[in-house]
Amino acid sequence: MIFCYNVCCLSVLVSLKTLMDLNQIQRLCFPHFWKDALFLMRVIRYGARLEIYRRSSRVVTVVDRFVQQAQRIPDKAFLIYEGVAYTYGELEQRSNRVARVFRDAVKEGDTVALLMSNEPDFLSVWFGFCKLGCAVAFLNTNIRSRSLLHCFSCCGAELAVVADLLETLEDILPSLQEDGITVWCMTRESPRPGVHSLLDQMEEASQEPVAAERRSVRCLRSPTLYIFTSGTTGLPKAAVITHLQALKAAGGFWVYGATGSDVIYTPLPLYHSAASLVGIGGTIELGATCVLKKKFSASQFWHDCRKHNVTIFQYIGELCRYLCNQPTAENEKDHRVLMGVGNGLRQDVWREFLRRFGDIRMCEIYGSTEGNLCFMNHIGKIGAVGRSNFFYKLIFKYDLVKYDLVREEPVRDHSGFCQHVQKGETGLLLSKICSQSPFFGYAGSKQLTERKILRDVFVTGDAYFNTGDLMAEDEDDFICFRDRVGDTFRWKGENVATTEVTEILGLVDFIQEASVYGVQVPGNEGRAGMAAVIVRPECTFDGKKLFSHVLRELPSYARPLFIRLQESLEMTSTFKQQKFALVESGFDPCSISQPLFFLDCSEKSYVPLTSSVYDSIVSGQRKV
Repeated sequence: MIFCYNVCCLSVLVSLKTLMDLNQIQRLCFPHFWKDALFLMRVIRYGARLEIYRRSSRVVTVVDRFVQQAQRIPDKAFLIYEGVAYTYGELEQRSNRVARVFRDAVKEGDTVALLMSNEPDFLSVWFGFCKLGCAVAFLNTNIRSRSLLHCFSCCGAELAVVADLLETLEDILPSLQEDGITVWCMTRESPRPGVHSLLDQMEEASQEPVAAERRSVRCLRSPTLYIFTSGTTGLPKAAVITHLQALKAAGGFWVYGATGSDVIYTPLPLYHSAASLVGIGGTIELGATCVLKKKFSASQFWHDCRKHNVTIFQYIGELCRYLCNQPTAENEKDHRVLMGVGNGLRQDVWREFLRRFGDIRMCEIYGSTEGNLCFMNHIGKIGAVGRSNFFYKLIFKYDLVKYDLVREEPVRDHSGFCQHVQKGETGLLLSKICSQSPFFGYAGSKQLTERKILRDVFVTGDAYFNTGDLMAEDEDDFICFRDRVGDTFRWKGENVATTEVTEILGLVDFIQEASVYGVQVPGNEGRAGMAAVIVRPECTFDGKKLFSHVLRELPSYARPLFIRLQESLEMTSTFKQQKFALVESGFDPCSISQPLFFLDCSEKSYVPLTSSVYDSIVSGQRKV
């Protein structure tokens, strides 16, 4: 008996020792195993819900979810804006009023353009039209004239709702009216002939819901939004956002572990997918509260967070840098913020942000508005945009391939197929287009959509979405962003299309040819715009005229900060502008023999870029 007892005890000890050894091995060889497993389980669980929608042909959309939350928690604050709380029930009723006003004016499948800044009625109008089965196009409030008219054209909008930005439509209003596009303004009286007032109509309308059948969706792949993005093809492109994409984005906060008790701070513009799809959609999914800021303010950020007990905030890398550049205060760590969700956070800013403001979990998300792939850095490793593993790769088919920076194209082998990069090596990120990860492209042009697709990548007939981003995956499966390629760069949190800027510069009478590209400016995220310009032989460079032109025609983030005068522009064998050497040389007047100019807002002109001006920019004394 005693012998058996001792044997049992020994067996238990051996088992415990084995478990301890296995645990030690797991910690050494797979340190993130349990975090990876938990994260993947949440991803699979949320994905299973979408699969049920697909199989049952009965989709619970983001707006359906909002209606459910309004019925479940009608008196809970959904939105806090400029100190005023708006409950789920109140915004549900207000969106019903919008739907009632336009019930007979639009039909299922119509597209409505929305030109509004951040405010509660942005959501009322958005949800109201969705309840009528319409798709809504979010217009970037920074774009003007020709670009704005193009946006209406490519998304096929038949009606537009404008808030305090009616002057933005001043130049194109006659064209819109000629095209039969009805313009409504968020006022109680018509501000001008041909423009209808909406607020007075909403006040008279019933707050009772329209029939749920009007918004019924049976296919996850049907469009619900158009969000405009700048890319390699020039003018803004209307990325098709389906219900599938909207629902995926809405699950972001939940996958990161957020709950309905969280208060989410959103200072980003709602016309971008980060604020609307991830921010508002994520708030609705949780049944949480969103503090919506009209415009980001670094000086008010922490005051707002303390005032409203914010627990999660949305960011882009620039936003965090602005916060770090604020003067040090004694109560910087006196807040309840636990998590930041966003993208583009530089390593040095990341470290400084944590040092200054406390142990906040920074959750990087990588993904483009129109893309079919998303990475999430759920571990929180500084400098990584996401994390992968064997199981993740089974679900999301992506590859990093070798890329020729000089030719600006993927490297292909003797058989014509792309080549994988090694671990740790930088490569072009491609995402396979398949039933699990479809690419819906852009509205209005199949050609634009086709330009984002690479075919015959690894086998004949396959197709991949070209992200245009250079990435690297290290030995521990962390994915890091390296740079953007092609004719797009990012500045002030916006994508800048070099083709569009080049076309705008070409309208200036003394410019014969221009090549636009991005250059790195120390202490700033992304790349600032720079243009190499050939002046017509019979003309001279006019800094004031060029300043007035770009101020009138381009949004602030797209205006070239630097101009470089050239005798000629280098071309590739296929007559494409060769920008590699221009990008590498930067904007240092000491290393560039050609005349350089700098956009000086105080002088309202492009002024000579001298060594002293250059030093003031590099040192941070002169803001850009």
